[in-house]
Amino acid sequence: MKLDLLGKRALVTGSSAGLGEATARLLAAEGAAVVIHGRDKARVEAVAASIRATGGTADTALGDLATDEGAAETARAATAGGPVDILVNNAGFYRHLSWAEATPAEWNDTYNVNVVSGVRMIQHLVPAMRERGWGRVVTIGGGLASQPMNTHPQYNATLAARHNLAVSLARDLKGTGVTSNVVSPGAILVEATKELVTQIGPARGWGRTWDEIRPNAVEALIPNDQGRFGEPDEIAAAVAYLCSTYAQYISGATIRVDGGLIRSAF
Repeated sequence: MKLDLLGKRALVTGSSAGLGEATARLLAAEGAAVVIHGRDKARVEAVAASIRATGGTADTALGDLATDEGAAETARAATAGGPVDILVNNAGFYRHLSWAEATPAEWNDTYNVNVVSGVRMIQHLVPAMRERGWGRVVTIGGGLASQPMNTHPQYNATLAARHNLAVSLARDLKGTGVTSNVVSPGAILVEATKELVTQIGPARGWGRTWDEIRPNAVEALIPNDQGRFGEPDEIAAAVAYLCSTYAQYISGATIRVDGGLIRSAF
């Protein structure tokens, strides 16, 4: 299936590594001109250069989306080469904290980075999509939005907010030709996930080598029908589909890419 993204311009926030990088690479491979975003100039430029080296089109945008000024600067840089047709709100973070450790200040910080940052970019970029009569907003959510863990509660709650705002936006975009959807990953094997699981694995009796730890970690933490961690490219593929013309009739939806981790029909 050719997604026909040639001529579209896509900003993927937090795309200097992990899911964002995989998504930007696939969108570029499908013909979109991508904007690589992050706060580390060297990492951002390295990803953009790598995409260009394989024949893709990539620009860069630096900025801290947790501030009004940083978001505005990111939007200016992203639109310097042309209007943004696709916004992938991927940027976010969490600290692995218990209820006792997650202070109110930590909740505020996590909400600002994970929720308000995305709102800033929506408010900067979506009005022009409305005017042009075409656009895509894809928010990266997560299964913890509907099936939260007892740990890092501040993060679980922000995922729920991300899902909620994406659906609210879809309702507001009625009749405009712009859609808003959520891609909800399960546990995806980015470098940070592998590092965390490798660190805690021996103490939990999962083994000492990665080959020993991986299946036990899946069974203990994320039991799913596929029996494994997901891969970044699998999330990128779902995002790319939602950005294509094939997905014009999908809006306000959540696409779960989690191997069956979330045990719900709805």
